[in-house]
Amino acid sequence: MTEDIVYAKLTEIVRTLFDEYEGPVNAGLTAKAVQQWDSLANVQLMVMVEQAFKIRFRVDEMTGLANVGELVTLIQRKVGTHS
Repeated sequence: MTEDIVYAKLTEIVRTLFDEYEGPVNAGLTAKAVQQWDSLANVQLMVMVEQAFKIRFRVDEMTGLANVGELVTLIQRKVGTHS
């Protein structure tokens, strides 16, 4: 799965979950940039990502993510398309 496809799906998820956020969904995006992104929303985001990409995250994989770019790398690794 290409990075562009991953970002397209993530953008759709972010726009659905954080309906007030209108900024870019890119590698540098963090929870601090999105007013609605709290701990509960983070759990919802991860569940939506797991469903959209048909993958499962371990707790230790989710807790250390610094930004959306790291999430994209993790997703690609999980779906087997990241070197």
